[in-house]
Amino acid sequence: MGHEATGTDPGQRDAPPARAEQLPPAHEEMTLGLRLLRDGPVSDAHNLLLLASRTLRTTDVARSREAGVQASLAAWSGGDREGYLSALDALCPPAVAPDGGRDEEDGHGPVESFWRAYRDGMRSTLHGDFDRANVLLGPILNVLKTQQEASRLLSAGTIALMLGDLAAARQVLGLALATARSDPAPTFLPRILEHLSYAELREGRYHQARVHAEAGLEAAAEHPQSNVTAGLSAVLALAASIAGDPAVVATHAQSALHIAHAHGLSQARTLAEWARARADLGHGNPEHAAARLAPLVRAGPRQGHFGLWMMAVPCYVEAAVLAGHDVDADVEHLIGQYARWASLGADPQAPAVVLRCRAMVAGNEHSEGLFTAALARHEKVDSPYEHARTHLAYGMWLRRRRRPVEARTQLRRAVMGFDQCGADVWTEQADAELRAAGETPTVVPTPRSGTGPLTPLTPQQLRIAHSVAQGATNREVARQLSISTRTVEYHLRNIFTQLGVRSRVALARHLEPDLPPVHTGGQLP
Repeated sequence: MGHEATGTDPGQRDAPPARAEQLPPAHEEMTLGLRLLRDGPVSDAHNLLLLASRTLRTTDVARSREAGVQASLAAWSGGDREGYLSALDALCPPAVAPDGGRDEEDGHGPVESFWRAYRDGMRSTLHGDFDRANVLLGPILNVLKTQQEASRLLSAGTIALMLGDLAAARQVLGLALATARSDPAPTFLPRILEHLSYAELREGRYHQARVHAEAGLEAAAEHPQSNVTAGLSAVLALAASIAGDPAVVATHAQSALHIAHAHGLSQARTLAEWARARADLGHGNPEHAAARLAPLVRAGPRQGHFGLWMMAVPCYVEAAVLAGHDVDADVEHLIGQYARWASLGADPQAPAVVLRCRAMVAGNEHSEGLFTAALARHEKVDSPYEHARTHLAYGMWLRRRRRPVEARTQLRRAVMGFDQCGADVWTEQADAELRAAGETPTVVPTPRSGTGPLTPLTPQQLRIAHSVAQGATNREVARQLSISTRTVEYHLRNIFTQLGVRSRVALARHLEPDLPPVHTGGQLP
């Protein structure tokens, strides 16, 4: 998810001393900073750890660097970009020359070379220079992933995440998990599970992400680490946003946000808010999704975490389009920013997602070529969820242009792709689109009996009935289904007649026991 220690174990070194007054002040600062990093305001943890790092530099270089690495982790968790850079600089500060000026960096041995490469590589990822980051961090990753210690394997996994090598991240974090579970005192277990579940989430492996995040919460409960709990809850919210009930998303998101707001956890806050928006979009509320995401992706005091907000841009673009917002200069600018980020190689599936975003906002004469180009790019990367999202978007586009035969081909592939990666919410949505395109769904609403209240309704009437029963206006239904308001009114009159009801309230009461959720729009990042 972010940045981790490179081979040190704070859990073994921050236990309260028998007599605190025997410790030098810098060690006391580090002990308290590590405790707050796990279970307190991370800005306080960052300041204490950075102070300890600078104080210990002349007496205990190894301990100083440990404090610096942990200070960078605190800054990352809090979304403090400048604090993160300051902590990296503390790892290899320039020496002070006799005349009081700044001299060259101290030392030229292998240890100093290692730390300079680590510092510069992490700075390069932050500045978007992933070619240089791979050159500098690649050898470090190769060394760390052969180690037998859970802390070093955790570091290898998080470096792989920073570089966008999701397969390597999952592999090495899986090994870290096995190593930690065999440890009599598994200090790192919750953090390893947090990072592993996030890596699986990024790859679209939602079932695995949920299982590992739930295991992480159990481990964190045994060794209280509220900040890790917030991160795990945010991951569970994201997993549920495409595979679960909105109430489950809300529960996990609220758990994450409760801690995130108290402890200044920008990373957990960004992921939890993103999860809530994805749930809105997945359940047919693009207007709500766009409203939630706008502050995260636009500049301002509520912008999301500096290392994560860019990943929410595709979700915002789609929500804005489906909500009927005008594609203004701000949206075009965001897509341009996302395209530049995608070109850096931080996420292997991002180049295809860029093309999908452009297809959604382009004129009709350009959209089809962009959709087909996006699908071609997906074929080069193992990303079943994003691939399915593009099939769904293309199928929706084709259906709205009265090309149902071609639409059904895309929508069938979307259903299979979502089913493969456990994206149940989106499997249902793709099936709903498939019904609207004239094909028998693979997920069939099942009434209590063969003559239940849903039996007389056509697929399109079913979608309209569900939306109206949920409180949508005729205009909102028309926008969701890309039909005219007059068409909605026509279908609604027929629905009332067939079901023998005379009002929207009566319709809701009539359908509520039998009508499963049918989703009408959107995709997610």
